[in-house]
This record gives sequence, C-alpha cells and structure tokens, in this order.
Amino acid sequence: MTYAHSAFDGDGDGDGDFDTIPRMPSWVSSARTETPEDVAFLSGAALSHLHLVARHDEVPHALLRERLALRAAETCNAHSGRVERAQELRDAVQFLQPGDNPGPAGEIYLSWRRGVERPVSVKVLHRALPEVDAEHIAVWLDAGQGAPLPRAAAVLQAVLVDRPRDTTAALILADAALAQALKWQHVLPLLSMGLKRGDLRKTGEDLHLACHRAIMTAAVEATRAAIDLSRRAARLREVAPKLRAKGAEEATALFLKCDAVAPTSLISLRSDRAARRFCDRLVELGAVRELTGRDTFRLYGV
Repeated sequence: MTYAHSAFDGDGDGDGDFDTIPRMPSWVSSARTETPEDVAFLSGAALSHLHLVARHDEVPHALLRERLALRAAETCNAHSGRVERAQELRDAVQFLQPGDNPGPAGEIYLSWRRGVERPVSVKVLHRALPEVDAEHIAVWLDAGQGAPLPRAAAVLQAVLVDRPRDTTAALILADAALAQALKWQHVLPLLSMGLKRGDLRKTGEDLHLACHRAIMTAAVEATRAAIDLSRRAARLREVAPKLRAKGAEEATALFLKCDAVAPTSLISLRSDRAARRFCDRLVELGAVRELTGRDTFRLYGV
C-alpha cells in the first residue's frame, strides 16, 4: 500500500469547508475480522482514510496532535497503574513554574507533547525522552523494516525488550517509526491510543495483530477528533473579526495550536485581566470552552 506525502507534514490552519473532510467509512470499524488478513486489510484501509483526512488544510494539525498526545498520555498512565485523567494532566503541565516537578504523570504528558510538536527526528525524540540515550533511540528506530505496521511493531518490541517497564518510551518510538514509514513529518499518536496493557506483553505475530487492531481503533478516533476540531477551529476563525482587543490575533492563533490555554499565557494582550476577559468573551461567542469548571486557575481550549 502506497502512502502519499500528507498534510501531517505541516500545521495547516487554512480556511475551508470542513464538511468536505471525509468521515471514516462505517465498514472499516464495523466489519467482522475473522482472520489476520482481514485485520491487516482493515487497518490499512483505516490508515489510508486517515491519510485523506490529513490532506485537508481545514484540520488544525498542531492542535490535533496535542489533543491526541493528551489522550495517549492518559493511556500510558493507565498502563502504569496511574489514574490521572485529562484535567489532572493539564493542571500538572500548564501551571508549571521553572524548577517545578510535574510528577510522574505530568512527565509522561510532557514527553508526549514534546514528541509531537516538532518534525520527528532522533534529536526531537531525545528531547521528549531525555532519560533515554540518543544512540539507543537511533538503533531502535532502525529495528523495524518493511511495511509500516510490522516496522512499528518491531520497534515497540525492541524497546520493551531493553526497557520492559518503560511503556511510554516504547509507544512514543513505535508511533515515531510508524510516522517515518508513512513519510509523515510529525508523530501522530495512534498505537499509543489503541494498544491495551496486555498487548504490550505480546511478541511476534501476536504483537503485529494487536498493532493492526489498535490502528483500526485509533484511526477512527483520530478522524473523529480531526473533524470535531476542524469545526471548532472554523467557529473560532468566524468570530475572530469581532475580537477588537489589541493582540487578539496572536492570542487567537494560540488556541489553534494548543490543547489548553491559561489566560496568563496570552502575553500579546495588555494584562492578565484583559486576557481573562478575552477568554470569557470567546466562551460567550461559542468559540472556546472553559475546561476546568473552576472559578480560578482556569484553562480554555477549542
């Protein structure tokens, strides 16, 4: 199966008709998978469809990667026996001060955010996983050969053999190997969202099959997220001309790239008070949501 150069290569946030983004065909997610060949065929179909979605400039790609990175971090924390969900992970990272420790769950989330924000390379992956030697990362990425899914599965297995307790590093590098095989410039969390904890103990063909099943699940979720975020981003662009505050354009752009935004991060606005009013105005206009339900230390996102 051939995969063309895709819009996952960039951070296209252009205008357009988001209703043209194709939805995942129902037969991909509902078809019966009785043989390994069926599973491999359907996972390939799911990836091919996700490739079509990636060609649309309407998709806010950086935002999509951050949103899926949060989802992947939740899954990785669950694999490690932790219970932190999206709100706790956002809090652990968004309000960090220099020298603060985000805790184990926050570190996992930071790893994912760093892993998806820049074009994939050994340097970027080492920045995401600073405790892992860069030379080891390069060796592991070369462990897989051939088609995208078997290549990613081989990388996953190779990392877990050397670091059996480091499931986060294994999944980040497996998704990186998948991105490289598909010629995507950025990592998109997929295997990390779809693989179950028990799948990480599998090897060989059993692991390959688990990876195919994981892609079937994750590609559907990623497509739904892309369509949803495209609609929300379109609404934000629609109301942007109504925002007359000085620095509003720069502040609006931040919402199109970041999963969650604290008013204090909107430095283009005049003051913290102006930033809070700006965020509340966006909520009133139906362009963003308040994500915490709190009266203080609020976070906002598309």
